[in-house]
Amino acid sequence: MSWWIAAGILFGSLTALFLLALPAAFAFLGINIVGAWVWLGKDAGLIQLVRNGVASIASFSLTPIPFFVMMGEVLFHTGVAMKAIDAIDRVIWRVPGRLSVVAVVAGTVFSAISGSTIATTALLGSLLLPEMLRRGYHPSMAMGPIMAIGGVDMLIPPSALTVLLGSLAGISIAQLLIAGIVPGVLLSLMFVGWIVLRASMRPELAPAFEHQTATLWERVRPLLIYVVPLLLIFAVVVAALTAGWATPTESAAIGAVATVAVAAIYRSLTWERLGKALLGTAAISGVILFIIVGATTFAQILTFSGATNGLVEAIKQAQLGPWPVLIAMMLVLLVLGCFIDQVSMMLICLPFFMPLVAAYGFDPVWFGVLFLMCMQLGLLTPPFGMLLFTMKSVAPKDIRIEQIWRAVAPYVVMGVAALIAVIVFPPLATWLPKVLFAP
Repeated sequence: MSWWIAAGILFGSLTALFLLALPAAFAFLGINIVGAWVWLGKDAGLIQLVRNGVASIASFSLTPIPFFVMMGEVLFHTGVAMKAIDAIDRVIWRVPGRLSVVAVVAGTVFSAISGSTIATTALLGSLLLPEMLRRGYHPSMAMGPIMAIGGVDMLIPPSALTVLLGSLAGISIAQLLIAGIVPGVLLSLMFVGWIVLRASMRPELAPAFEHQTATLWERVRPLLIYVVPLLLIFAVVVAALTAGWATPTESAAIGAVATVAVAAIYRSLTWERLGKALLGTAAISGVILFIIVGATTFAQILTFSGATNGLVEAIKQAQLGPWPVLIAMMLVLLVLGCFIDQVSMMLICLPFFMPLVAAYGFDPVWFGVLFLMCMQLGLLTPPFGMLLFTMKSVAPKDIRIEQIWRAVAPYVVMGVAALIAVIVFPPLATWLPKVLFAP
C-alpha cells in the first residue's frame, strides 16, 4: 500500500470520527485499534497497542501536568484568585479602558501560577464580565481581553500543554517552559496597548476611570498581600527549574505545595475546597492522559504504514527551502486550530513535523514555541475555539456567538503578528532559555 493511500485512510477515518462528534480520545483509540491490527501485525499489534498505552502514561516526564493543573485549581476554588483580582483592580487607575486592562494584567498573573487556560478564562469571565457590562463597557471591550489573555496562559509557565508538547516532541521541557515567557509577556503588552489606544480613540466603548479616594498605601497594600506571594511562587518554580536545583516534576510539586500553603495562610483553605480542587485536578489531568494513550501507537502506526517517511521524503525531494516548509507547517496548525482541540493537534502533527524540524535543522525549542503560539491562536479562532465556548458559557444569555467572534478578532490579529515576530526574530523565544540554562 502506498504511503499516501495509508495516510489518506488514517486521516480520512479520523476526520470522519471528528465530524461524528466523537471525543478525541475515543477517535484516536478506534483508529489505533484498526491500525494496530492492519499495520502492526494483528494480535501482536493489539498487544503492542496495550503496551504503548501503558508506557505513554507511565512516563515520568508527564508528572508535572497534574501538579501544574492543581496550582490553578487551588487558586480558583479557595478564592485567592478573586482577592488577587481585587488587589490588581485597586492599583490600576486613571487608565482608559481600566477594567479591560485589569483583566489582562490579572490574567497574566494567573498565567504565572495556573496551568489551565479554560479555568483562567472562566474565572475572569464570571467575575469581571458582569461588572464591566454593568458599568457600560461595550461587549467587545469586555469579552475580548478576557478570552485573549486566557490563551496566553498556554505560553507562560506553568503550562500543562507545554509539558505535554515537550514530552511528545522530545523537546527539553524545562527550556520550553522558559522559552514561552517572553512571547507571552509580549502578547500581554500588545493587548494592553490596543485596549488603551482603542479606549482613547473611542471613549464611548469604555466609561471614564473612576475617581479613587483611597490613599496610595491603601491601594498598594492588597497588592503586596495577595499578588506578590503568587509571583514569588512563580519565581521559585522558575529559579528551581533553571538553576538545576529541581527537575520539572520537582519544580511543579514545589509550586503546588506552595500554592496550598499560601491558601492556608490566607485562611481560605478548607477540606471541602481542597477536595474540589483535587477533583478538578483529577478530571482535567485524566482527560489529558487518556488522550495521550493514543499518541504513541498513532505515531507508530503512521511510521509502519510508511506515511511519515513518505511525506518527509516527498518534501525533501521537492527541494523546498526551510522557510516555505516552516510557513506551511504554521498554516496547517492555524487551520487545524479552527476545528480541533490542542491535544489532537499535537497527536496529528508532531509525527510529521518533528522529522522535518530535524531534517531542516530548526531549533526545536524555537519551533516548540511557534507550535504553542499556533495552538494558543486555535483557542480563539472560530468556529470551534475552546475559549469562545467558555466565554459563551459565562456571558449573559443575550450575548450572541457572533458578538464573541467579533470581540476576539483584533486579538487574533495581534496573535498572528506576534507569531510572525517570533518567526522573523527567533531570539524572542530562544534568548531567555540560553541565558538561564547557559553552562
